[in-house]
Amino acid sequence: MNNSNRKSDFVNINGIKLHYLDWGGNGPVLIFLTGMGASAYIFNKFAPRFTDKFHVLALTRRGHGDSDYPETGYDADTLTEDICQFMDHLNIEKAIFAGHSLAGVELTHFAATYPNRVEKLIYLDALDDRRELPTINRQNPLRKIEIKREESTPHTFEEYVANTKKASPSIADIWSELWDEEMSHEVKVNAEGIFIDRMPDSVAEMMFENLFNGYAPKRVDTKIPILSFYAQGTPKQSDVYTEEQKGSFDQFFQNVRNPYYLSLISEFHARFPHAKIVMIPDGHHFCFIAQEEQVYDEMRKFLIE
Repeated sequence: MNNSNRKSDFVNINGIKLHYLDWGGNGPVLIFLTGMGASAYIFNKFAPRFTDKFHVLALTRRGHGDSDYPETGYDADTLTEDICQFMDHLNIEKAIFAGHSLAGVELTHFAATYPNRVEKLIYLDALDDRRELPTINRQNPLRKIEIKREESTPHTFEEYVANTKKASPSIADIWSELWDEEMSHEVKVNAEGIFIDRMPDSVAEMMFENLFNGYAPKRVDTKIPILSFYAQGTPKQSDVYTEEQKGSFDQFFQNVRNPYYLSLISEFHARFPHAKIVMIPDGHHFCFIAQEEQVYDEMRKFLIE
């Protein structure tokens, strides 16, 4: 991997400033879109692998990373317009899109709104219909368990990272220098000298309200080539829970969450019967990191066929 040609830059579009990374390359444009909470830097190891055949970029959406944090605009229509104006600014007429997690909403919505500007779509464990997810998650038995947590006041970036790893063991398992760089763009230091999330709670709440509760995927009338990955692994839980509590979560995940997830895959395939579906048993949500070679090989075949 060679990031020597990577460019970090900003565009002023749609009334805000958005950050993006450009790894260069020649050929069709390939744009990566992030999951909720992440910035373009999350793709800094994976994306450059495609620069031999494609011009590769990644966009950091509003309310994330180094982009602006406006008080409004966290709905599918506005986020889609952000992407469109980003392309206009860089004189990109048409692109292949690869989106992780929450970006599944943007992929489908953009394809429905601007089908002539989409060449192919790649969903990286990226659901585009999350209407029932809050209801499903309310059945998570760990939500009912009150855990006394120590006050988190990290005064160094290293302390912030340590707290993140402790709270998210699934992320800790795939930690690398990539995550150190990514996290450095997700945090800031407040007036008390404490490292905190850059994304305010109000932004997260608006995104959940606009892209989860009641949002139905927009109809895509154009037949666009689609590749969709689904990771089926059970997330590891923090050691603040007992083994019995972790076991109850595993049962919930296998008996409630997974069947729901499989129903969404079937519904997605019904809407897009031509899509290629790749299931990853024991896969990680960040499959392009944890199962990098498998995802890379499947994407490569799909992109050049």
